[in-house]
Amino acid sequence: MRQGRRLFILTFLVPPLLLYAIFVISPYLQTFQIASTNWGGLTPDYQVVGLENFRRLIHDRQVWNALGHNAILLVVLPIATIGLGLFFASMLSVGGQGGRAGIRGVRGAALYRIVYFFPQVLSVALIGVLWREMYAPNSGLVNGALRAVGLGSLAHPWLGDPTLAFWAVLVVMIWSNVGFYVVLFSAAMQSIPRDIYEAAALDGAERGATLRRITIPLLWDTIQVAWVYLAIAALDGFAIFQIITDGGPGYSSDVIGLRQYSTAFGESHFGYASAMGVAMFFLTLSIVVPFLRLTRRDRIEL
Repeated sequence: MRQGRRLFILTFLVPPLLLYAIFVISPYLQTFQIASTNWGGLTPDYQVVGLENFRRLIHDRQVWNALGHNAILLVVLPIATIGLGLFFASMLSVGGQGGRAGIRGVRGAALYRIVYFFPQVLSVALIGVLWREMYAPNSGLVNGALRAVGLGSLAHPWLGDPTLAFWAVLVVMIWSNVGFYVVLFSAAMQSIPRDIYEAAALDGAERGATLRRITIPLLWDTIQVAWVYLAIAALDGFAIFQIITDGGPGYSSDVIGLRQYSTAFGESHFGYASAMGVAMFFLTLSIVVPFLRLTRRDRIEL
């Protein structure tokens, strides 16, 4: 019996683990090795430079500029996305007028969830091209809408202004992520007994207080997972920035993922780009692990 179980495990578990080790773990390990070289990526020749690439990172202003933008994303993206996601999910799930049926969601909640989730069915490339055209100074929908309602003075070349380009792309990132977390939080709210909301309503609790004191504590595990995923997205952000602004104008919307790509494929400095990747690996761990420990709470039993 034990022999048959071992054969079953070896047959079905070892091959996928082997493939994962070859195609996922092995490239990660190779990145650590390449980070200690000056390899250009186009020839088999390279020299081992040790920690020189990491010393260069410390004094690279473009890297620090990109990291500064990622730091802003790390703060703003999770807060804005989770805040909006919780607000919309709460309105859709328990925001309707109470009646004989008790606490319920708003009318047409299912349709609203589909509308909110719609950006998730679009590829990142399509979202980037779509919003790049929407931000166009003369033919774009954003400036066109402002002019149509008499606010033409607020029209700007959004992606051509160094002070606005980064924030314009940040808005796109929030827009493209909120829908997923609205659906995620809405699903999690279905497990909360409606009796709790009805009791709070009878006690005269306002919706804001209900959200802070009931919904958020009971959804804390889900919120924590959402925060980790959004933090990882904030530390990347490569695709959407590369498509919409390519880091411009003048590196005003550069992020570390785009800096790695430009260094590796634009300047053919794969060793230095790998050093950036290794540094970001440890930076990501140093952010996510303490966050998980600090936000650990006892589960609330219903």
